[in-house]
Amino acid sequence: MSLSVFEAAARNLSFSKAAEELNLTPGAVSRQIQSLETALDVKLFERSHKRVSLTDAGRSYRDAIRLPLAELAAATERIRGRGDNAVVSVVAYPTFAIRWFIPRWGRFYDRHPQVDLQLTTSLDPVDFLRGRPDIAICVPPLGEAPAGLVGEKLIEVDLIPVAAPDVAVRLHRPDDLAQATLLHGAPRPRDWERWLSTAGLGAAVASIDPTRGLRFESLNLAIQAAIEGLGVAIAIEALVREDLASGRLVEPFGIVRRSRRPIHMMYPEGNAEKRAFRMVRDWLLREAGAASTN
Repeated sequence: MSLSVFEAAARNLSFSKAAEELNLTPGAVSRQIQSLETALDVKLFERSHKRVSLTDAGRSYRDAIRLPLAELAAATERIRGRGDNAVVSVVAYPTFAIRWFIPRWGRFYDRHPQVDLQLTTSLDPVDFLRGRPDIAICVPPLGEAPAGLVGEKLIEVDLIPVAAPDVAVRLHRPDDLAQATLLHGAPRPRDWERWLSTAGLGAAVASIDPTRGLRFESLNLAIQAAIEGLGVAIAIEALVREDLASGRLVEPFGIVRRSRRPIHMMYPEGNAEKRAFRMVRDWLLREAGAASTN
């Protein structure tokens, strides 16, 4: 206990801040430090009015114990998680994994380094009897989770056209797309048709052929092609939000086509009993909630 108290006080250069961090009183921190100094027979802190500073011995001792204490904390977390299903497997669409999941993964690891979060990608409907992932992030085939699975909405599927700024400058109205190259992601072949219908340029008008243009094997490749200025991609807004914020992409029309089938997180009912699973589930819901308010 005294070592962790010393480390917190040395890092904060404040007994009161160390006390707040460790949920102790400043007096308790001071007594722990005094006890450690007595045991070591060395002065670790210089004390003045409302301030403390490390002595040379204190700085040397801080540097010596910092790594062992961090390793001890990590080992403790691993032991706590080992018996409680600390491996959690997630399967997701490739584009969702690249553009949404992976950029947020570091925040989960910072909070829960003891959880072995394993990510795989697939375009196929998830077969929990065969692959048995703990969580599948996908659009449920029938719009809802199959029997025995729990489904929770993560993000809306809001379709928007996106283009590089140099391309978007020529797009003032939706019918300007007649002169643009449309970019398609093979897994979602009807997205342009759906968006054009929402924009009033559907089959009845037939002013734009929604099937023409360049095709890519993934939505992510189509989005990257748009960033490179090859044409106009039809994208899911949540997956290009950072590109729009940075200016790499522009949404030229302000017309959104919202699907009736959002992207869900699905998992077997019994998984809710697992502590590590709940950490991943709660993190995903927090991230999705934060993204929806940005």
